[in-house]
Amino acid sequence: MAERTDSDSRKLLRRLRDSLALPGQGQDRLNRITHLIADSMGSEVCSIYLFRDAETLELYASEGLKPESVHKTRLKLGEGLVGRVARAGKPLNTSDAPSQPGFRYMPETGEEAYSSFLGVPIQRVGEKLGVLVVQSKNARIYSEDEIDALEVVAMVLAEMAELGAFNGEGDTLANTHRHPVMFRGGTGQEGAAEGHVWLHEPRVVVTNPVADDPLTEIERIREAVGRLRVSVDDLLSAASLDKEQKQVLEAYRMFAHSRGWLKRMEEDISLGLSAEAAVQKEQSAARARMEQVPDAYLRDRLHDLDDLANRLLRILTGQGKDTGAEMPTDPVLVARNIGPAELLDYGRKLKGIVLEEGSVGSHAAIVARALAIPLVIHAERITAEALNGDPILVDGDQGIVHLRPEENVARAFRDKIAMQAQAQERYASLRNLPAQSKCGQVTALHMNAGLMADLPSLAHSGAEGVGLFRTELQFLIRNQMPKRGELARLYARVLDAAKGKAVTFRTLDIGSDKVLPYMKPQDEPNPAMGWRAIRVGLDKPGVLRMQLQALIRAHAGRDMAVMFPFIAEGSEFAIARESLERELERESGLGHPIPTGVKIGAMLETPALAFAPDRFFRGVDFISIGGNDLKQFFFAADRENERVRRRYDTLSVSFLTFIGKIVARCEATDTALSFCGEDAGRPVEALCFAAMGIRTLSMRPASIGPVKALLRRVDLTEVRAVIDEAMRTSDTVRPAVMSWLADHPD
Repeated sequence: MAERTDSDSRKLLRRLRDSLALPGQGQDRLNRITHLIADSMGSEVCSIYLFRDAETLELYASEGLKPESVHKTRLKLGEGLVGRVARAGKPLNTSDAPSQPGFRYMPETGEEAYSSFLGVPIQRVGEKLGVLVVQSKNARIYSEDEIDALEVVAMVLAEMAELGAFNGEGDTLANTHRHPVMFRGGTGQEGAAEGHVWLHEPRVVVTNPVADDPLTEIERIREAVGRLRVSVDDLLSAASLDKEQKQVLEAYRMFAHSRGWLKRMEEDISLGLSAEAAVQKEQSAARARMEQVPDAYLRDRLHDLDDLANRLLRILTGQGKDTGAEMPTDPVLVARNIGPAELLDYGRKLKGIVLEEGSVGSHAAIVARALAIPLVIHAERITAEALNGDPILVDGDQGIVHLRPEENVARAFRDKIAMQAQAQERYASLRNLPAQSKCGQVTALHMNAGLMADLPSLAHSGAEGVGLFRTELQFLIRNQMPKRGELARLYARVLDAAKGKAVTFRTLDIGSDKVLPYMKPQDEPNPAMGWRAIRVGLDKPGVLRMQLQALIRAHAGRDMAVMFPFIAEGSEFAIARESLERELERESGLGHPIPTGVKIGAMLETPALAFAPDRFFRGVDFISIGGNDLKQFFFAADRENERVRRRYDTLSVSFLTFIGKIVARCEATDTALSFCGEDAGRPVEALCFAAMGIRTLSMRPASIGPVKALLRRVDLTEVRAVIDEAMRTSDTVRPAVMSWLADHPD
């Protein structure tokens, strides 16, 4: 076959566009497309495989293969040559298909008669949609021009699939983004919310993938790239940037000024694509290439390339940011991911948050918890499906999102929200009452906080104080290290807002999943067990000293409680305590007012600390069990891994036995003990901790009411007896405790 010309490609695309414009069912369109491509490419076979689910490809249409194999032939991702193309995200071109590694013979298709195979991925900005295949009987290698032409056609198919061209009959836009969709993700912050979608970065939809005038499109792409480069240069010229930020933006600028990037897009346009479609084609190809790169730094650059391509698309289309779209009155933020500063800009106006990425310990999750906004993470593909203004339900308790829900689903969801509201009203009546059990035991209930915006909850929730104030948020939301004076003023405002109630400040807990934007990230294979928290503070004593000075000055004339995070052995605490005592002496020597009383504690988040010598327990003023980290290390179950983080029960006999040992050591040394974390706010878990002898619990404000209500209606000595009996006979005490509660409703 003669080499294809640019004109041939444009003719093929125009025929494809005209074919897609004809009315008819989605299957009719696919059948016409395969016939048209086979005819134009001079091939006996053209087939379209689309994903049924994330792991399964199905033959949706074919010209040349047996008709009865359509919708019957299926392949797993990576299976056969088609599966290889889908997995790798790049073309496969061979003159002898049966000799290729992984070739799978499928007798139902009749493809054994065809030697030559060319498959290209159908993908859209990292989203794998399927594979487009042409085959011929004669053994031949398809030319570079033919590969380019088929890739361009695949790009158009991806865009038309996005526009709903294969969904049904009628106008291509009529059936897209219309149906109810449910997404199963993970819980980032509990709670339920109903509202309307607000896209953080609205997805740009290319409605004109095929262009008739390449010269005009090339002029458009050059002008848009020119504007993009100017905007990046303006970012670089900002006087407030530090050296490291400039280095990051220099890499960003290098992509924007890449001649190869512009040249490839111009070549795509010459084959018949519009400027917008050319941008997305190169964005998809780059994502597919870079996802195969083992180097973490290079993979991270994928985000730079994505951002540039999205900026370029917004310039070309006028879609996205600054388009005048009005935020709904009940916005639920939907995004691929979002930084803490951007999320704080939205503030409490958000009803809920849904992210495609994120983690339970991510910056976004920390801020969402601080703002008490329901958050679902890992809701895959929701940014591709959601449109601004779509009705949406967010179930943070179950990690489920309903987009454009059916009325019966919405009605049941509203009933759930109403029941939660009624329960909160009941809890409000307990606000000023102690969490005193029927046996007379009082459990102190404190709240966790990290922002000034949290402090009003101190009065509304009935919390007795702040058991954990996270100080890292003030570091995470800035582009440079905060100054000592700024921190001192902030901490003083926190204390003022607490109105005399106790506030325990945790020193800077960074590292792991909390990397400061102005601090070079450490390439660690397991950051959760790496250079983080007190380890950073001890290795960078200047930062720790600055924060301790700020805390001392904020507490002038007031009692101070400070705890150091992630202590693994007593010597670490001793060094940290000496640092604080040294700063107290220094401040006093300078004539500055100092706190009237100081309590210095440690967070027990590593199992090792539970086995520290008695001198550690006698030398610490209080211990706070950091349940979230302690559980992941105790069970060797990464809390960021959705497959295992819910696998092990907090109320297992092994974990409660360990908790019992900690309680016993603290009682023997007369050391105050509290439990802080998600489990402290779960009523049944909180009940068991209290029955085990933990007298202080710290949780999110919304959990205080339910926990207090349960503690006030039980006798802890009876609960302890149930626990002790279950520990002798079972692997977990949960069934026994739940059964006892059911038998004792009052």
